[in-house]
Amino acid sequence: MAAYFSILLVLVTMITGFVYVLDKMLYAPKRKENLKATQQQCAQPLDQAAVDKILTPNAWIDTSVQVFPVIAFVLVLRSFLWEPFQIPSGSMMPTLLDGDFILVNKHTYGLRDPIARNKFVEMGAPERGDVVVFKYPMQPQIDYIKRVIGLPGDRIIYKNKSLYIQPKCVDKSQPCPKMTQVLTDFKQTGEYFHNGMALTRYESRMGEKTHEILINNNTPAQTMRFFNQPGRNKGEWLVPEGEYFVMGDNRDNSLDGRFWGFVPEENLVGEAVAIWMSFDFERNESDFLPTWIPTGVRFSRIGGIE
Repeated sequence: MAAYFSILLVLVTMITGFVYVLDKMLYAPKRKENLKATQQQCAQPLDQAAVDKILTPNAWIDTSVQVFPVIAFVLVLRSFLWEPFQIPSGSMMPTLLDGDFILVNKHTYGLRDPIARNKFVEMGAPERGDVVVFKYPMQPQIDYIKRVIGLPGDRIIYKNKSLYIQPKCVDKSQPCPKMTQVLTDFKQTGEYFHNGMALTRYESRMGEKTHEILINNNTPAQTMRFFNQPGRNKGEWLVPEGEYFVMGDNRDNSLDGRFWGFVPEENLVGEAVAIWMSFDFERNESDFLPTWIPTGVRFSRIGGIE
């Protein structure tokens, strides 16, 4: 849907822009010439109403001229700077909740054209711990949001609900980094539930960045469904060059890189940086009002994303 909207936005901008330029270079000068000729033929000066009638373009041209600057601004803002997204699921709980509306920085990882998504300006690359929006590799027309866990060249192990990372060995003249466990600190149990089972909230630390995750300690660790790289054990991945390994913060309720593989660099949309609005949706099918109508606003959630 987002891809179709981008195409439509580009087409509308091109059409209204063409009419805008045509009016400024051709039609507007002709209207001024008509006004001047009409004034010369009249014994008395024209009143303001007559002047406005001669200078005012037809409805199609007038609408295009008025709309073009607004549409062009929206196109530039949405394609190259910032874009709003809605969180549709709980896979990133507790960081992001269903009903959160987030702002995505689209120039953090480089500028891309809005249709073919070819990068034409390099700006930076994702860091371990970033929350990113990307085109789902299995269905590129769908946008996903997860947290970057593995960078190109990293070796990742997820075993017994614990995460281990061995960073890429960059300087061969120095000892390569060792495999280390991502440390977590217990916070609380019973704030969040899934299928009637209480989830445990932990604080996870990756380098200088911290974020919170949810673990369901009532279920056994499942590795049989994990995406398997040839020559590697279940739950172990070596991130290819130009790709990233991502996971949801709600570890036992997230369809992420553990199950379908890696995110190519060209699939990246941008970094999620802030929650600009958050709604509660607590209605059910039996309620009088539709379920898509919010039941409240969660003002406390508005702010930056860790």
